[in-house]
Amino acid sequence: MTTPEPAAAPDPRTRPEDADWRLFSGDGTPRRTPFPPAPPWRRFDPEDAAEEHATASSRPYLIGPEEADVVNAALHLRRPLLVTGHPGTGKSSLAHAVAHELTLGRVLQWPVNSRSTLRDALYEYDAVGRLREASLRRNADGEEPDIGHYVRLGPLGNALVPRERPRVLLVDELDKGDIDLPNDLLTVFEEGWFVIPELARLPEDHAPVHVQTDDPDHPAAVTRGRIRCQEFPVVIITNNGEREFPAAFLRRCVRLELPEPDEKRLRDIVSAHFGADALDGVDDLLQEFLDRRASGELATDQLLNAVFLRKGGIGLDASSLFEAVLHRLGGAV
Repeated sequence: MTTPEPAAAPDPRTRPEDADWRLFSGDGTPRRTPFPPAPPWRRFDPEDAAEEHATASSRPYLIGPEEADVVNAALHLRRPLLVTGHPGTGKSSLAHAVAHELTLGRVLQWPVNSRSTLRDALYEYDAVGRLREASLRRNADGEEPDIGHYVRLGPLGNALVPRERPRVLLVDELDKGDIDLPNDLLTVFEEGWFVIPELARLPEDHAPVHVQTDDPDHPAAVTRGRIRCQEFPVVIITNNGEREFPAAFLRRCVRLELPEPDEKRLRDIVSAHFGADALDGVDDLLQEFLDRRASGELATDQLLNAVFLRKGGIGLDASSLFEAVLHRLGGAV
């Protein structure tokens, strides 16, 4: 009689309830595993010309009536909106929500860092490229290249191009910039215009110069180097509270503090992203999120990540799930 071979010991990394969701096993064995659908906010379509509009519409944005009133005040006053709040409270997403709801087109974005300057936001001039092209043409037909081909407007410059309806400009994390940057912005925000010196030095009878914009098919005509807005853009400035701004700058802004969403708002956010049925079976995730947020900064999108994984069939309890996607945003790693 043949003695049956003992059954192989189960892999301790795989459990019956969650074996199907694991793409990576860590055993070194190559396998062509099909990828599941990505979360709606992490889908990219490079062939979609209206990609950002589609993305914005797939990101429901919920805001309280008090906060919405502050946004409307800034819109009516044509003043920049300075938005503060903890990471993940929706500061940057507010700009996309305003542009989407008011049909103001694609958001112009200026991510500020310690090296950012006002000129970076207004325009770029490729003097080296123009000089190289001029040398080549002198050797060919003798014609000078059009200077407009070498001037490209930055995000703030694009926002100030005159048009009937304003554009939305997101100045992201201004507090990361140089200490003088807020004061440098004051004149532009107050006057609504700026000058490109390289174009202002052209002869007075020089025809308007068509410079490059964020839309390659629609260059902007600039006369005597000056660009002046027709409607002041919708400027939304985010601030993580890393430092204070000068009083003169604050006086010219409408200030909005975005609070952390309470449990009811969190449930509304989950429903808006995944549908009302998504609230079934996520009470433990909500409670775990609230408990952990009480002792440190957490972002709402971390909760959405956990809900997405749970709804995707990943059989982990709330504590194990959050160990993967829920970590404090402040303090040392």
